[in-house]
Amino acid sequence: MNKNFDAIVVGSGISGGWAAKELCEKGLKTLVLERGRMVKHIEDYPTMNLDPWDVKHGGRTTQEELKNYNKQKRWGIHEGNRHFYNKDSEYDYDEIKPFDWIRGTQVGGRSLIWGRQTYRWSDDDFEANLRDGIAVDWPVRYKEIAPWYSYVEKFIGVSGEALNLPQLPDSEFLPPMELNCVEKELQSSIAKNYTDRVLTIGRVAHITEGTKNGSGRKACQYRNRCDRGCPYGAYFSSNSSTIPVAEKTGKLTLRPNSVVSEVIYNKDKKRATGVRVVNTVTKEISEFKAKIIFLCASSMASTAILMNSKSDRFPNGLGDDSGELGHNIMDHQLGSGASGNYEGYKDRYYYGRRPNGFYIPRFRNIGGKSKNLDFIRGYGYQGGASRGDWSKAIKELSYGSDFKNAILEPGGWSIGMGGFGEVLPYHENRMFLDYNKIDSYGLPKIVFDAEFKENEKKMKEDWKIQAAEMLENAGCKDVTINDSNAPIGKGIHEMGTARMGRDPKTSVLNKYNQIHSVKNVFVTDGAFMTSSGTQNPSLTYMAFTARAVDHAVSELKKLNI
Repeated sequence: MNKNFDAIVVGSGISGGWAAKELCEKGLKTLVLERGRMVKHIEDYPTMNLDPWDVKHGGRTTQEELKNYNKQKRWGIHEGNRHFYNKDSEYDYDEIKPFDWIRGTQVGGRSLIWGRQTYRWSDDDFEANLRDGIAVDWPVRYKEIAPWYSYVEKFIGVSGEALNLPQLPDSEFLPPMELNCVEKELQSSIAKNYTDRVLTIGRVAHITEGTKNGSGRKACQYRNRCDRGCPYGAYFSSNSSTIPVAEKTGKLTLRPNSVVSEVIYNKDKKRATGVRVVNTVTKEISEFKAKIIFLCASSMASTAILMNSKSDRFPNGLGDDSGELGHNIMDHQLGSGASGNYEGYKDRYYYGRRPNGFYIPRFRNIGGKSKNLDFIRGYGYQGGASRGDWSKAIKELSYGSDFKNAILEPGGWSIGMGGFGEVLPYHENRMFLDYNKIDSYGLPKIVFDAEFKENEKKMKEDWKIQAAEMLENAGCKDVTINDSNAPIGKGIHEMGTARMGRDPKTSVLNKYNQIHSVKNVFVTDGAFMTSSGTQNPSLTYMAFTARAVDHAVSELKKLNI
């Protein structure tokens, strides 16, 4: 196998797929290294069309099998999607405090199982750290990223409704999915009772009309089996979208079962020359060389690679002149909100299984800290309304015609919403490598030491109260507040650990996702994030990745890297 390339991309998920597409389309011979197995679009989606009765144990995973998924099971894997999740028995980590690190171990990574919520950031997000005196300032502003948001959205397909909100810029939209009747009641109530908040359908990376990119991606069929792999390619994934486009260029080499252990650094050239790779099947060690390297292995995995890339020049890890590598872990906190029952609309139902819910954008502390609030930043809500199932008929102990009539009647309406809150970047929230615990690939174990702090706790209390109030104002009955006390990591939006910034003394990356001191290494997954915002972050990763590739290729042509 050829071991010399123009570019190397580590990881094939949302960021890695975009890096591969952009690099290949710009003419670079590109190697994509993926630690997991090969997964081909459609061909390798074994459960995509299975009904509940087609799966053993009603789709539940046995306790014996769950022993291999000691941490991944916290997210709620099942037999429809288990094959797309990391086996903790093979790739484990340690946690000083509870930390849920959910991973996908295959070509496509978590792009096969993500929630597809797709939102832009605004200057309220990019300016927040500077305004609040928290951590370091973002080296970019919205106007620099806006064209790249548009570029990405036109390719992936984003359905949603334009709102013209300053804190949530509109995207390039396909037609929105439809709210059901009870969700519309809540929407109307919020519009009537509040001047600072609005309810809309979620903005999701789903094609709702036509096809995309000449790749055979078709409109959503409303099956809501997305996390099994979509045979229609309706939702965006690397497997259905970016990787096939990269392959069509003839410039892509995709190598699964390849764990990158470190980036190789040449101190004389002050550049990286390639990467060292362990074959997960044979354990053979190889080296691949390239002019530029993109780390897109996920925020924690990319940082682990940098931390393990030690040399005389970088004794604490490649690019760690600031001492910030591995620090500032962020996520979005979730797992709490409110729910209630809604009387009426017994003659109304809905069609299909919409793979989406409603969204209430952030309304707290817009433009700065508001009066009468004891926390900074804000939160949004995701939720939905539905009718209960027919299981109550089992409890009625009736029979004959009464029983038959009962099982033909669906239950009543209920509605719920959960908060998604911003987490501040704290230097003490960190990860490190334990060299006393070496895995079968010769790599040290990753250890997390992170937690939510007072600002997050105060924020969560506010969103629980506000959720209950909005439901009660809409006429919901039996409103209850719930809180699962989910730990950091549960939001599955890990960010930070190799943040970008203006000053090499306080950040790892510059505004183009380049390591300050190693100009041919780029990090474009969640590791580069300087703050977390409220919105789901994947769209931002994609936009920054496309922008970084454009810059990298331009600099390569100028012989600057």
